[in-house]
Amino acid sequence: MAMRMPIRTPVHAPVVVKLPAWRRRVLLVIVLLGFAILLGRGVYLQGIHKKFYQNKGNARYSRNIVLTSQRGKITDRNGELLAISSPVESVWASPPDVEINDAQTKQMAILLNLKEDVIKQKLANSEREFVYLKRRISPELAAKVMKLGVPGIDLQREYKRYYPAADVAAHMVGFTGPGDKGAGDKGLEGFELALNKALSGKDGSRRVLRDRSGHIVEDLQAVVVPQDGHDVALALDLRIQYLAHRELQKAVEAHKALAGAVVVLDAKSGEVLAMANVPTYNPNNPVNIKGKTRNRAIIDNYEPGSTLKPVTAAAALESGMYRADTKIQTAPGTMKIGPATIHDTHPQGVLTVAEMIQKSSNVGAAKIALTLDKQFMWNVYNQLGLGHVEGVGFPGEAAGRLRPFKNWRPIEVATMSFGNGISVTLLQMARLYTVFANEGELRPISLLKVKETPVGQQVFSATTANQVKDMLEMVVQPGGTALQAQVLGYRVAGKTGTSKKLGEHGYINEYVASFVGMAPASNPRFIVAVMIDEPSNGAYYGGTVAAPVFSNIMADTLRLFAVPQDAPNNNVVLQGNDEDAKEGI
Repeated sequence: MAMRMPIRTPVHAPVVVKLPAWRRRVLLVIVLLGFAILLGRGVYLQGIHKKFYQNKGNARYSRNIVLTSQRGKITDRNGELLAISSPVESVWASPPDVEINDAQTKQMAILLNLKEDVIKQKLANSEREFVYLKRRISPELAAKVMKLGVPGIDLQREYKRYYPAADVAAHMVGFTGPGDKGAGDKGLEGFELALNKALSGKDGSRRVLRDRSGHIVEDLQAVVVPQDGHDVALALDLRIQYLAHRELQKAVEAHKALAGAVVVLDAKSGEVLAMANVPTYNPNNPVNIKGKTRNRAIIDNYEPGSTLKPVTAAAALESGMYRADTKIQTAPGTMKIGPATIHDTHPQGVLTVAEMIQKSSNVGAAKIALTLDKQFMWNVYNQLGLGHVEGVGFPGEAAGRLRPFKNWRPIEVATMSFGNGISVTLLQMARLYTVFANEGELRPISLLKVKETPVGQQVFSATTANQVKDMLEMVVQPGGTALQAQVLGYRVAGKTGTSKKLGEHGYINEYVASFVGMAPASNPRFIVAVMIDEPSNGAYYGGTVAAPVFSNIMADTLRLFAVPQDAPNNNVVLQGNDEDAKEGI
C-alpha cells in the first residue's frame, strides 16, 4: 500500500487593515468626554449640590421640630384677662412617608371635617416634606387622629388665642391670625399688632431621629427651649369698659346712629380706663368684620364743634384782653364775614365770656377769636396737641388737622373758634380737657398701665383753667345746653358739641353729636368724652344725644370707685328737651 503524502496548505501572509487616523481620535475624545462628564457630575453632587442631597437624605430619617412659644397675656389694669393663649394641636404630614388606605382616609376626613379629595391632594405632592392637614384642633380630637396609626402623620403643639371680653374690648385688644409654617400667632389688629414683638416671644426647636413609621427614636442635638412672650397690662379697667360699651350701644341703637365712640380718662394719671366703639366685632371669631375693626376714638377725625369753645375762652383770658365777666354783643344772633354768615341757633343779646360758653354762642366765640393774634391761637392749639399724634403707640393713630396760621383767613379764624374747620380725634379731645381738670396742666395720656403720675405741660395758668372749669359747670346747670349731663350727688363740668359733617362738596345734613366733661368738678377724677356719629332718629344735638351717655357712664364710674360726693343736695334735672340742648352749628 502506497503511503499518502500530507497535503500542505499554503501559508499566506496576515492581512493588516489600516484604520483611518481620525477614527482613533474620535474614539479617544468620546472616552475622555465621558470621563469629564462623570467627573463633573461628581463635583456637582459632592460639591455644588452636596447640601441639597444631604438634606434630602436627612429628611428621610431626621426632622427639625419647631417648639412654639406661648404668646404673652394681655390683661386690664387689675389683672383681668383680655387675651390668653390655650394649647391646641395641629396635624401635619410628610407626604413621602405617608402610607394610608382608603378607609383611613375616609375616617380622617370625618375627624378633621375635610373632604377626602382635599386630604388626598395634600398628600399627593411627594416633593414636599411638610404639609398641614388641619391646624388648631382640640387635643382630644388630635388624639383620635393619631389612633388611626398612619405613618408619616404627626402633631405639632400650637396655641389658640382666646378673648374673654369678646366684643366689649375688641378695638383695644385686637386679634391675631396664624403665622407661617412653624410660627405662632401674629397680631393683626389693636394691641395684638402694636405689641406683636413683645407678645410673640421666640420659638424653640428640637432635632430628632425618626424610624420608617415616623416615630421619634432619639434627639440628635440639645433642645432649644422656647421663650414665651411678655405679658402686657393695659390701662383699661374692664369694669368701666363694660359700662362704657353698654351705654354707647344703647345710645347708638336708640338714635339709629351710624357709629359711636367713648373715651374714659383718669384725669390725674392720663390713663385710658375705657375706650368703646360701636359697631364692634367678636375677635374670637373675626368673620364679616369689614368696617368694624376701626378704632374710631383714635383713628377717625371729626370736627369737634362747640366742645372746642372752652379753648377759645381760655385763650381770651390768657391773653389778658378778656375776663370771665367781659361783655360781648352777640345780637342779632348773626355775623357776616365776607359772603359767609355765622349764626346762633338761639339769638342772644349781650353775653359775658362765661355766658358765651354756657349758651354756646358761635357769634360770641367768633368775635373773641377775631381780636386775638393768629399765631397766639395757633400756639395754643398746638400746645394742646391738635394737629399731631398723641404718640400712644396704637396702629393708625390720626393726627387731626390744624393748618398753618399764615394761611388762615378771617372766616377760618372765626369758625375754628367754635370747632369748625379743624379736625380732631376723640382721644385728643379727652386729653385736651385734662388742662381744665389739672389747673392748666396738660397731662400725657397712656393706653398702658403707668406706675407713676406723669408730669404734664403747663399750657394755661391755674387761674385761667379754673375759671373756664367754672364756666363748664354752668353748661350743665339751668340755662345751659347740657342739663342731661348732670350726675346725682356730684358737680359736673363739660361742654356739648354739634357739628355738621363734611362731604365731597362741603357740609352735608349729617351731624356728629358730642360731649366732653369731668367730675367731680371740685377736684376732677375722671374725664368722659362721647361722640355719636350721624344720629338719625330725630334728635342730633350733643345735649340730648351724647350728654345722657356721659351722665350714665360717669355716675356708675364715680360710684364704682367710691368717689366722695361734692354736691350731695343737688337737684338733678333727669329730663331735658331738644330746645335746651340746641347750640350753634
